[in-house]
Amino acid sequence: MLQDKNIIITGAGSGIGRATSELAASYGANVLCVDLSDAVDQTAAHINAAGGRAVAVQADVSDEKQVADYVAACVAEYGSVHGIYANAGVGGGGKPMLELSVEDWQRTLGVNTIGVFLAVKHTVPLFVEQGNGAIVCTASVAGLRANAGGVDYSASKAGVISIAQTVAYQLYGTGVRINAICPGLIETGMTKPVFDAARERGTEGRIGQINPTKRYGHPQEIGEMACFLLSERASYVNGQAVPVDGGLSASHPWAFPRS
Repeated sequence: MLQDKNIIITGAGSGIGRATSELAASYGANVLCVDLSDAVDQTAAHINAAGGRAVAVQADVSDEKQVADYVAACVAEYGSVHGIYANAGVGGGGKPMLELSVEDWQRTLGVNTIGVFLAVKHTVPLFVEQGNGAIVCTASVAGLRANAGGVDYSASKAGVISIAQTVAYQLYGTGVRINAICPGLIETGMTKPVFDAARERGTEGRIGQINPTKRYGHPQEIGEMACFLLSERASYVNGQAVPVDGGLSASHPWAFPRS
């Protein structure tokens, strides 16, 4: 699916980013794994040990120079860039609206939204010059409808969806595609508190029960969609926000909070 494609994946140190990096490598891609955490070294090491090809880079995706540097590192290592998965994200301030500070908003938007913008900004010139390229971004069902995340997180992911839709038209006729994935509830480091609390209560089996698939998702399931959208198999998919959520966003049911 991605044979000999040079792919950058951010947030590759864990969760969806790590799963996608490993899947992309298994599909033949040369992967540049990016993360702020040094856990990204483990992702690259695991890929290389399995016979794939990966290089790890530590970077802050909200810092423009570091973004430019990781894109340049991919070109230096592999000769070109064919696709990028701007996946790195944070969970937001985790507070009620009135308790959020400007600093909370700046951190959430800096990673989740500006980090995606910078990934786009610094890869698009390469893609346009070569006449092709695929950009995939991690948004969220929280960016589609209410009650799937805090206000700063939800707004940041709605921004990612808007970036994908708007940039698709700004790249009219270039051969470059951009899409966003909207995961539902996936077990990752970001959602660990939800899963830990449910396991402590003995209610793990109820996690994800409000979607029609009646379960939560796994990082590999998002990774499969990302690899598809990065590949030529998705050559006619552009400017879309694709939910991978077990059907949750078909309705977004909401339980009225009990006092």
